[in-house]
This record gives sequence, structure tokens and C-alpha cells, in this order.
Amino acid sequence: MAYFFEEPSHTFGEYLLVPGYTSADCIPANVNLVTPVVKFKKGEKPALSMNIPLVSAVMQSVSDDKMAIALAKEGGISFIYGSQTIENQAAMVARVKGYKAGFVTSDSNVKPEDSLQAVIDLKERTGHSTVAVTADGTPNGKLEGIITSRDFRLDRVDLKNSKVSDFMTPFTELITGQDGITLAEASDVIWNNKLNSLPIIDKKGNLKYMVFRKDYASHEEHPLELLDSQQRYIVGAGINTRDYMERVPALLEAGVDVMTLDSSEGFTEWQRRALHDIHEKWPDAKVGAGNVVDREGFLFLAEAGADFVKIGIGGGSICITREQKGIGRGQATATIEVAKARDEYYERTGIYIPICSDGGIVHDYHMTLALAMGADFVMLGRYFARFDESPTNKLIVNGSYVKEYWGEGSNRARNWQRYDMGGASKLSFEEGVDSYVPYAGSLHDNVTMSMSKIRHTMCNCGAMTIPELQQKAKITLVSQASIAEGSAHDVIVKNTTLRAE
Repeated sequence: MAYFFEEPSHTFGEYLLVPGYTSADCIPANVNLVTPVVKFKKGEKPALSMNIPLVSAVMQSVSDDKMAIALAKEGGISFIYGSQTIENQAAMVARVKGYKAGFVTSDSNVKPEDSLQAVIDLKERTGHSTVAVTADGTPNGKLEGIITSRDFRLDRVDLKNSKVSDFMTPFTELITGQDGITLAEASDVIWNNKLNSLPIIDKKGNLKYMVFRKDYASHEEHPLELLDSQQRYIVGAGINTRDYMERVPALLEAGVDVMTLDSSEGFTEWQRRALHDIHEKWPDAKVGAGNVVDREGFLFLAEAGADFVKIGIGGGSICITREQKGIGRGQATATIEVAKARDEYYERTGIYIPICSDGGIVHDYHMTLALAMGADFVMLGRYFARFDESPTNKLIVNGSYVKEYWGEGSNRARNWQRYDMGGASKLSFEEGVDSYVPYAGSLHDNVTMSMSKIRHTMCNCGAMTIPELQQKAKITLVSQASIAEGSAHDVIVKNTTLRAE
């Protein structure tokens, strides 16, 4: 006989947080949003944590290398979409790892014997006015000098017949830094010597990076940026249950920090096999799994070896799985039940497996609710698709700026590999739509605002960390009348720039 849940499942929009005691120390500036990403044993630290509890969804219209760099600067992680060739996905990961925070891998290089015209051509192509001169003209060649647009006057030289070597600042006159120098140390050298840039070289004199004066200012603007031990940005990637034995080694070679199985539903034998095979072949690889919506699904993936578990089926703004197949569960109810199972598993085994609430976020306060209900972090698609850094086109539709946004289960994405159906090549119906979302500007500005709201709300609950919020939060179901009461009503709202959503 079928099992019936006695209570209806609920969404985040049906709940509110009830304020708790706020101490004098509990101010937004003191709130710490650090959260674990992968499992760890009691008494140990997780191998990977984030500085803010946000990850971007494994979607073509959301997460590429540009998004990954932008989100890592804010302290979160992007999972670069897997519905592309292995080579292209690995290249995206490599570009993120090559974007060492504040340390720029030079893509503007010339040889000493090149003409000044080559410098002009580089500047027009890249916009860079500072060009490294290496012996062979490659990014990592032996550094011979630096040439800038200020080293010669266009109206006084024959560009085609004048050599770079006659106008560059030679290596013997350069101030350089050794590979391994920190960004703060490089910045001190730049300011103390009134430089605009500092070449970083290895022991053999080969160029490794360029550090520019403006890059440290960017670093100061992003104090929570998420870096690995080599000061490179942290990046994730989505994988599937079909070509993982070929895709995973390519991603690891490219430097990926964490991966997740991307599937419409994760309570499957295919995910169990993938987790087993990956961890057997690459024991140190970090792989999340999902999605699930109940205790049984969580325990299945936990026992299978998932490093974190994603929650949610059918709750995304472009997902029509519930409409098409009638499967899923209200995101709030799913998060609450899985969080309880996670805590019980931790008590029983001493292993803490982080959970990620994926989908169902409409307003910023839903993020705080998801965390209060037990999620360690949330995965967002629509939220990030609205920003400059998403990989989609910015268009004008009906007089307003929008960005394109489509689901991985749509015909446009053609990501049939995420459906674990024992070898089926594609579906005969869609589980996602092709849509537009209102353009919202830069990721930095929006994430800063969203995190500010979370910090302020946590203080209202008397919590300064996410675990403390989960322990202290008082959550109440609300009626439709309460929801209406909570918005502006019985007034005529003026146009204002203060409305964030």
C-alpha cells in the first residue's frame, strides 16, 4: 500500500522567523557566515568551507568561469555546468584556477625583436597598456623587460621598423617580486617604489604573474574572497552519472576543488555507483550528490559516500518537474526533514554531511529561512542569472532590460545526461522552460545586499553563526492573511530606489 504523508508539504513563503533576544554583541558586523561544504568527522575541520552560504546552480545560463570568479571573490562557489564537452568544462575550470587572486597571468607579451606595432596591436586587442617582454614572447618565458604606451610617442616613431628592445625598460632596471610573494607584500613593493605594476618571476627569471596597483584595491574590496592554499579561487563543477570516469580526471587535472552529481533526482543506483567509482579511483575527490527530498534519500546518499547532499525537486523557478511528472515536495518541508536526518546521522556516526537547499528561493529572506531550517548553504539559479556575470544575453523586452534564463531540463539545454534512466539518451518531454529574468546589475552589489539582510535577520534571532541560528531559530507557519499583511498594503507605493527586490 502506498505511503501517505499526513501533513502537507510547505514552501519557504509559508514561514516567518520569530525574533529572539539580541545581545549587545550581536550586531551584523560580528555575524560570521562561514559554512562547511564537504563532510568532516567530529572534532575535525572540513577540508572545504565557504565564507558565505551561497553556490550558483549547475546551469548553462548561470555558471561559467566568469560567474565562478565573481562569486569566489564574494566568498561563495560556482558549479560550472557539465552539459558541455569535457574539454570545454575543464578549460573553464582551468581559467578560474589560473586567475590567481590579484596575480594576473600575462596574456600581453612580445619579444625584444618585435616591432612597436606589435605593442599597439596588443593594446587594441586586450586593452592592456603594460606589456611584458619575454625572450620567446610567451606568457611564462624569461623576462627581458617591460614596455608601456608611455615609453614612446606615436607621432615620433616608425612603429613598423622600431624594435621593442630600444624602448622597453630592461630587466636590469626593473623591480620584480619572487614567486611566492603575497598580494599584500607585492602591494607594499608597488606603493613604496611608486610603481603601477610588479612582475613576479621564478628562480630562473621566468615570468609567472603581473601584479597591478589596482588589483590590491580589488582585493581589499572583497575581504571574503575564497582562495585555496595557492591563493587561487575555489571552483566547483557539475558531473553526470554517464561519462564521469572520463570527465572527473579532466576536471581534477584542471584544478577543480569540488564536484556535484547533477541530476533531476538523486535517490538512484546510478548515483550510488558513480560515488563508489569516483571515490575508489580518486579517494581525495570531493563529490556532492542529489537531489533528494526526504530522510530516506539523504541516508541513501550518505551511505553511498556523498560529500554533501542537495535537497529539492521541482522547486526551481524554471523547473516544471512537478507539473510534468507529479514528483517533488515543498522545499521547506524537504529541508526540515533532511536536516533532521543529517543531525541524527551525525550523532550516530560522528560524520557531519553538509546539506544544500537547491531551489524554492524567491525572496532574500528565504535564504535565511533555509539556513535556519538546517541547510548549510543554498544553491541558486534565477538569483544569479540576473547579474552581469551570468553567461547569457542582456536584452530589452517590453521596454525593460532582461537576461535569458533556461532550465537544464529544457529542450534548449538538451542536458539529457542528467536524467538517470539506465541508458536512455533523451526525454520525450521537457522538465524545464526557456525564459527571461529581470536584469539586476552586478553580482557584487546584489550579493552584498543579500548577505546584509541575512546578517541583520540573524541578529534579530540572537545568532552570530549559522549553527547558532539553527539552534536558536523560532519558526512559525503563517496564513495567507499574514502573508498579505506582511507586504505594503492599503497605501499607494511611490517609486523608490530603496526597494532591493
